[in-house]
Amino acid sequence: MRDDRLVEMRVFRAVVESGGFSTAARLLGASQPFVSQTIQRLEARLATKLLHRTTRGQRLTPAGERFLEAARHALDTVERAEATWQQEAAWLDGRLRVSAPIAFGLDRVTPLIPDFLARHPGLSLDLRLTDDHEDLIADGIDVAIRMGPLTDSTLRHRRLCRLSRLVVAAPSLVHRYGVPMTLDALGQMPMIAWDATREHLNRWNFVKDGTQLSFHARSRFRGNQGMSLFQMCLAGVGVMRVAEHLARPAIRDGRLVELLPDHVPSDDTAIQAVFLPERDIVPRIRSLVDMLVDAFRAPDWEGRRP
Repeated sequence: MRDDRLVEMRVFRAVVESGGFSTAARLLGASQPFVSQTIQRLEARLATKLLHRTTRGQRLTPAGERFLEAARHALDTVERAEATWQQEAAWLDGRLRVSAPIAFGLDRVTPLIPDFLARHPGLSLDLRLTDDHEDLIADGIDVAIRMGPLTDSTLRHRRLCRLSRLVVAAPSLVHRYGVPMTLDALGQMPMIAWDATREHLNRWNFVKDGTQLSFHARSRFRGNQGMSLFQMCLAGVGVMRVAEHLARPAIRDGRLVELLPDHVPSDDTAIQAVFLPERDIVPRIRSLVDMLVDAFRAPDWEGRRP
């Protein structure tokens, strides 16, 4: 819907400050009829007289004086906001170093980068994909995307979306072993596990009849990189607990089958963008974090069921 209120305020201010309709028209680069018609529309919309017109000029009515003060305040606010944005836009240059988990980075972050760079031609971006938690200071990282509970309370963070993990297997594996209905049956199936550096990820939580149960995934195949583990799961090597952003699309298109869905508890952890406390005021960092928050505000995988 078109909103001409700021135009009307600018025209009204110009008429008052320049002393006449003709002078205001020249200053605004508009015609005198446009200026006159704009003032008429403004007065009609406000249902009040703002200017007393005489053969020798015009003067403000009491209502016009009050409206002029309000219009100046509104226009000054808009102009300050635009000036601040233009100033910050000039600062949107330099290099950003971003760290993200390999699977999430490949699947969800990398596709966002082309549009971000196109909108900010003064920026360069280094994207580091690693399943290690890099040290933001030592490794010179501006923004890191972390999955799960944060262990460093000194970092600033912004939540991107919740993090859920599902237990899944390839249809070929389910065909060979059947659909497990209990944890004991699940334990009879081959697993895919993380290596010793991430042993905690091999302990899966389940709920049965309100009781918390723990399952330890042991495997002939172990790895330190989430995307390679996921590829092995798709190939039918074993059962895996997989982040929802990878699991849901694969379940929907039939590449994976969700196992024991009624036994998997809800997960309150999240995917978050973290950065050093003093960096939240740097425009290039704030622009990236704002983009990530907006992109994952309503992720296409979240909450969907196959």
